[in-house]
Amino acid sequence: MKYLHTMVRVSDLAASLEFYCDKLGLRELGRYDNEGGRFTLVFLAAPGNEHAQVELTHNWDPEKLAGGRNFGHLAYEVDDIYATCQRLMDKGVTINRPPRDGHMAFIRSPDDISIELLQKGNSLPPQEPWKSMPNTGQW
Repeated sequence: MKYLHTMVRVSDLAASLEFYCDKLGLRELGRYDNEGGRFTLVFLAAPGNEHAQVELTHNWDPEKLAGGRNFGHLAYEVDDIYATCQRLMDKGVTINRPPRDGHMAFIRSPDDISIELLQKGNSLPPQEPWKSMPNTGQW
């Protein structure tokens, strides 16, 4: 058995691509538009890790998406949890669960999909402003 991808439904494809690619740093690997089925699939992956893909599914007809928290989360390992969170904050992303422990943080996509960021290797020493930062919303 081989892991292929995780599918996430998105309501606004442009906003989702801005979040996942421009802010989080994933790269688009491929795209499939199905005119008859009225949907678009976009496959994304972290640079250098093309085997762990996220499939964004955008249904062209408007629909109310709910239950992102029930989905669970996507998880990505990062080289520097503090630098990553700062870069995301500088781009307007809310850090829902700050990396107070130097190891783990959570953010959310435009469709409320929870994304876990994990420090590669050992946890970094706790430091401000992160260690005093409270949680924001749900994560």
